[in-house]
Amino acid sequence: MSELILVRHGESIWNLQNRFTGWIDVSLSRNGIREAERAGDLLADYAFDVAFTSALLRAQDSLYEILKRNHHCDQYVRVHELSSEWYEHFVPTEEDRKELKIYVSEKLNERYYGDLQGLNKDVARQRFGAEQVRIWRRSYDVPPPNGESLKMTAARALPYYRSHIVPRLQQGQRVLIAAHGNSLRAIIMHIEDLTPEQILVYELKTGTPHVYQFDDHMKLIRKFQECAR
Repeated sequence: MSELILVRHGESIWNLQNRFTGWIDVSLSRNGIREAERAGDLLADYAFDVAFTSALLRAQDSLYEILKRNHHCDQYVRVHELSSEWYEHFVPTEEDRKELKIYVSEKLNERYYGDLQGLNKDVARQRFGAEQVRIWRRSYDVPPPNGESLKMTAARALPYYRSHIVPRLQQGQRVLIAAHGNSLRAIIMHIEDLTPEQILVYELKTGTPHVYQFDDHMKLIRKFQECAR
């Protein structure tokens, strides 16, 4: 059996300010840090084999807060997508094998919001019209100006999931992904075989671990959320 744990990053400063964030590299809010810490407490007894995160700091910082509380992770190394060959060229020593590898990739970044990035959502409604903003936010395949739709986000996130993450699960590993609402929705849509209409209303709270368990043939056998007991 293998296990995949998905965690949406904690609340960011721009989440708090009701802004479109996208690929802008803003930090976690104080509440976002607490959300990541709570996720870490919930996952403290999970022994992870590998972790993945985006190139954006709010996802990485959430992951590090989670690992700080983990009872099995004493050390880790970041493996950036563009320099992964540098990390992989040598034969690991016993000490190297103790390190948890964290793979960092833009493919897991949040949806790129283009011209909306940085705008307060109420200001965007005043500028473009409430109905147009609703379409950009809630449709599956209509992107904002110079930005990505959820369909376009899935087109980069899912190939990465299949090429880098599925092979780990096929080996029976426990995999942790700390990323963003829309890149994770793309993965969830694939795992749960959801329609575009279903994924658009899928509730994915910040800092709440979603756990998926698969059999040896990658058939989903169980899913649940880790919640405070």
